Amino acid sequence: MTARVLVVDDILANVRLLEAKLAAEYFEVVTAMNGADAMEAVQRTRPDIVLLDVMMPGIDGIEVCRRIKQNPATQHIPVVMVTALDQPEDRIRGLEAGADDFLTKPVNDVALFCRVKGLVRLKMLTDELRARTGVDPLGLSTNEPAIETASGRVLVLDNRLAPAERIRNLLTPKHEVTLVADPQQAFEAFGAAQGSFELIIVNLDLDGIDGLRICSQLKSVETTRQTPILILVDPEDHQRLLRALDMGVNDYLIRPIDRQELLARVATQVRRHRYTEQLRLTVRASMEMAVTDALTGLYNRRYLETQLNHLIEQSVDRGKLLSLLTLDIDFFKSVNDTYGHDAGDRVLQEVAGRIRGSVRSVDLACRTGGEEFVVVLPGADLAIAEKVGERIRKAIAAKPFLLGPGSHLTVTASLGVSSLATAQDSVEELLKRADRALYRAKREGRNRVVPAAA
Repeated sequence: MTARVLVVDDILANVRLLEAKLAAEYFEVVTAMNGADAMEAVQRTRPDIVLLDVMMPGIDGIEVCRRIKQNPATQHIPVVMVTALDQPEDRIRGLEAGADDFLTKPVNDVALFCRVKGLVRLKMLTDELRARTGVDPLGLSTNEPAIETASGRVLVLDNRLAPAERIRNLLTPKHEVTLVADPQQAFEAFGAAQGSFELIIVNLDLDGIDGLRICSQLKSVETTRQTPILILVDPEDHQRLLRALDMGVNDYLIRPIDRQELLARVATQVRRHRYTEQLRLTVRASMEMAVTDALTGLYNRRYLETQLNHLIEQSVDRGKLLSLLTLDIDFFKSVNDTYGHDAGDRVLQEVAGRIRGSVRSVDLACRTGGEEFVVVLPGADLAIAEKVGERIRKAIAAKPFLLGPGSHLTVTASLGVSSLATAQDSVEELLKRADRALYRAKREGRNRVVPAAA
């Protein structure tokens, strides 16, 4: 893994030591000797992770971390505090400022690389989502999601009643907590809650159950893969902690558990989960916008052309049937001219709804422009496609369209039907034959379905 690491420390020997260790693992290292230089380096170099000393003159590490996390352009950059301070109140200050983790001096090499690689992996996933949403790579976009830090939904997996109840009491009333005693209950709870949990807390010392194996299962199952995991470990359980972090566990708490540190770490994980989930929703919406017609919600011409090529190839390879319909609303120009474009839009939306209600889920209904629609029917021959076309025609003509209070309009449509004829048939030929049949339907009086000539 290659990544850019910003090392910040006011003692040159500490900087050089970390720089040498990271460079030996092929990381690109940028350095800064004080808080002001660190802020400038973050803006200039856009690191993948920041290793930040706490005790520095001027702007200390806590304040640098707070400024990084408060800036929408840099809030997604993980920050690890590297410090000689090991009291809970020191960690809490850093966590409340937005720090992702702590490394205690002298830094253990295994812990260093495990944590850096894990956080960089998460950062790269976030970067990919941000790129897909169109966020400026320099962080200049104003489209960063705004993240609320209200109560989170937390699932606690622990089959020892007393520790589980204590965690619930520590998190309540700030968070909504659900307790489960075994992995099956955890997956059932996720299913019942439709994946709405924002954090899973796993006691690594479950009675009779391998806690690491549970974490591995949670990270491998689709319903829980994206949900952050926070583990509870004993101070001497260093090897299992490192293995957990290496397999993708997001955070940890070492017993005895301090309530303020628990709340701070839970808040950090919930906030990060909401941020990435918002990015995923934005990506999904962007993908839907790229393939759907904004007015009707049907697929657009671009998607039709891409999918129709694929469906023809698939039908030829498997020896399957394929047909399509082209549909044109009769006298649609007069609707716009007489009633206005808003009324015309309502007609298009209603026609789309009636088409959607007349076809199967496997059929591909598209608006290709203006008042023109195409429906692709996998597995259908010409006769079946003609029956589907007739069903659509009747659905459109049967019931008047409501344009406004007391204003109704009867709308009809003409349809042409064509089927895949040979293995050499192309998208263009299939559409051309359907269009010729559609023109015949127009010439012969409209409001009818005409199959393409053999």
